[in-house]
Amino acid sequence: MIGISKLYCGTVEPSDALRYGRHSAELPSHLLQFSKDKRPVVVWNITQRCNLKCVHCYAHAKDRTGGDELTTREGKGLIDDLAGFGVPVLLFSGGEPLVRPDLPELAAYAVEKGMRAVISTNGTLISPKKARILKQIGLSYVGISLDGMEKVNDRFRGVDGAFSSAIEGIRNCRDAGIKVGLRFTINKYNVDEISNIFDLLEKMNIPRVCFYHLVYAGRGSKLVEDDLTHDETRKAVDLIMDRTRRLHEMGKPKEVLTVDNHADGPYLYLRLLEENPDRAQEVLELLKMNEGNSSGRGIGCVSWDGAVYADQFWRHHSFGNIRRRPFSEIWSEPSDPLLSKLKEKKKYVKGRCASCRWLDVCAGNFRVRAEALTGDIWAPDPACYLTDAEIS
Repeated sequence: MIGISKLYCGTVEPSDALRYGRHSAELPSHLLQFSKDKRPVVVWNITQRCNLKCVHCYAHAKDRTGGDELTTREGKGLIDDLAGFGVPVLLFSGGEPLVRPDLPELAAYAVEKGMRAVISTNGTLISPKKARILKQIGLSYVGISLDGMEKVNDRFRGVDGAFSSAIEGIRNCRDAGIKVGLRFTINKYNVDEISNIFDLLEKMNIPRVCFYHLVYAGRGSKLVEDDLTHDETRKAVDLIMDRTRRLHEMGKPKEVLTVDNHADGPYLYLRLLEENPDRAQEVLELLKMNEGNSSGRGIGCVSWDGAVYADQFWRHHSFGNIRRRPFSEIWSEPSDPLLSKLKEKKKYVKGRCASCRWLDVCAGNFRVRAEALTGDIWAPDPACYLTDAEIS
């Protein structure tokens, strides 16, 4: 994640992270990306079931169960292991996590064990009663996916009425006192909706939004040709920075992040270098703390069937299964060569990545995207939009 508001608008200073010793157990949520111990944030796809049919779903979600989901008891065993391992955040995702009746029980158990529990949802199933339950169990955050306004969003979601139901879910979370934010995946067909998303943040007083770059995984692997060109990506990131700054100047600051393309970090730094050189140096220090892409290091994924992955997108290569070996052992004592290499992947990247001056900031970006397009895990990420001059 690249915190546009934190970095570009100066809401976080290097000293903020240093004050907590940069240990993940001590850091507040908004500073976790700057931790130095890199205890993984774990995404748990607790189900493959979903009530929508999103065209870019990385999990190939469907409206039925495969019968191989971890049970409630197995889930609590996983949570015990993650808590003992020092995992700071457990993100419940899917499919649609709210189709599992035991989600509140599992999330409450994670909170009891000292972890921050958050959910990633399409928002359509969050009734006022459900929102109150999620508040009562101590949920830290609800991220609701919207890919534009009604017409565009419902086309992506594959179900008419998905937008209006998600908006109602946002209202219900807000009324219950739960921090809620938006998740938006950028592509050719909705890039013009970015400004509308910012308008919605302002109109509904939504405090947070994450703009995701497209990852070629799951059903999203069919959308490679629908990704932005490098020039289009630069314009989109510029727009996100411009609108974030405008909200801050209006006295209506929002937490704005971009996700899944760590070229955004150097790009933001180079822009600040022209606008505010002093702040640019502070940003560079924070970017070095961030250390770029953390797949297989600072983020991990457990699937509905217990399989462990480098992240939620890399579902074709499992490192083991928690039904046979605890996550903590799989992660810290890797028997899989790929997991071992991902933990120090700067040694293995090829091409322009290997000689890039931003390698310590970006860490080679997304390996799963490079593999999807080239067949080579260590090839340059095709979504890196920095020019040869900017990286040399």
